[in-house]
Amino acid sequence: MDSCGILSMNVMQRDIIVVELPVQDHRLPMSNFDFLLPPLDVGVFFCYKESLPHEESVKIIKKSLALVLVPFYPFVGEVVQNNNGEPELLCNNRGVDFIHAYVDMELKNIDFYHPDESVGGKLVPLKKQGVLSVQEVTELNCGGLVIGCTFDHRIADAYSINMFFIAWVEIPHSKKNSCVPSFRRSVFNPRRPPVMNTFDNTLFVPLSSIPPPRSYFPADPLISRIYYIHKKDINHLQSISSFNGNPKRTKLVSFIAFLWKIIAESDDDFTTCKMGVVVDGRERLNTNSFSMQNYFGNVLSVPYGEAKSGELKEMPLSRVADMVHEFMSPAMTEEHFRGLIDMVELHRPKPLVARIYTKMEENDGEGLVVSSGQRFPVENIDFGWGKPNFGSYYFPWDGQTGYVMPMPSARKNGDWIVYMHLPQKHLDLVETNGRKVFKPLTPLYLDL
Repeated sequence: MDSCGILSMNVMQRDIIVVELPVQDHRLPMSNFDFLLPPLDVGVFFCYKESLPHEESVKIIKKSLALVLVPFYPFVGEVVQNNNGEPELLCNNRGVDFIHAYVDMELKNIDFYHPDESVGGKLVPLKKQGVLSVQEVTELNCGGLVIGCTFDHRIADAYSINMFFIAWVEIPHSKKNSCVPSFRRSVFNPRRPPVMNTFDNTLFVPLSSIPPPRSYFPADPLISRIYYIHKKDINHLQSISSFNGNPKRTKLVSFIAFLWKIIAESDDDFTTCKMGVVVDGRERLNTNSFSMQNYFGNVLSVPYGEAKSGELKEMPLSRVADMVHEFMSPAMTEEHFRGLIDMVELHRPKPLVARIYTKMEENDGEGLVVSSGQRFPVENIDFGWGKPNFGSYYFPWDGQTGYVMPMPSARKNGDWIVYMHLPQKHLDLVETNGRKVFKPLTPLYLDL
């Protein structure tokens, strides 16, 4: 019996799921985009109010996992170092750690609003080795089920893991795999000679250039929370952001602008407040006959903007939305992503890190990064017993920059689920200044 705070979780069985077909050991290099990611583990989980008898559900999950890992074979490997000290994938069919566990609690009594207590290391497994860990928590008192996964971010971004989930659930329904993953790293070969530009250098810096922590860098721990936002409130933010003849901004840009104004309230007027956004480069890159829609790996950039907190407090939401659009626009081009490939190549084997994640100056204030999870396919993750009632990412990383992931609600009604990993002072502002928009997640909303 493992003690899990509010949960008491009994691990009933541990297995290692391997690819059913013979796999010849080989090494798969990482792309230059993968090198931009530090060794971070990301969690994802799906909750089902009802399921099949636990013996049947476990059998379905394990059998379909073994089959889907055939095309997604990097997940059964492990990360090792090459001769230059860089990470690469050893595809050796080491396998995926699979845990079958039992929780003596009803799904409706689990506190998803505080996921650090209820999800981390409990419903989402801690990955100890390998690239991917999967946990199925069955035999909840209500007959429900939770499937949790943890994966190495250096191997896959959100787009890639979504591709994996879709392929996984197609197997129990005897559907043909709708998207066969490609690991063709050559599409990201650097140009000869590499081309550098100033914009790329502002977004990523050598890890060795980051100053050591000092007393003025507060060690304020980050805390996870999960909220929901009603469709009407998202639409209202978009309406305000496009007010008075301004160009119509997207819902995501409007959301980011609103959040940026909120966290600016935590600092004095002269402190810099930073906001970053994760941008997927798949739709930006022209790779001729190769379809980037099938590419498995990381294709990400993190443009950011910064402004004095006092200025952000005084600006109307529409002006802050303009600023978000302005700092994102240069990263929405093929030249930017080609430039990142070249920049990494020129620095190898020395690692780079996104500038938004660092504090280089004494007056560097608070910052956070928003990653768009609008493609999160929660409503499609049906293994044969119905669609999830709830699904979310869980990403409590060790850095000092906050992280926010908005996702569609499983209700498919236009509402959003928002995972946040922020300092307590930012969460306090979210729940005071943003209380009309951000609602703490409850079992009542989830219909559990």
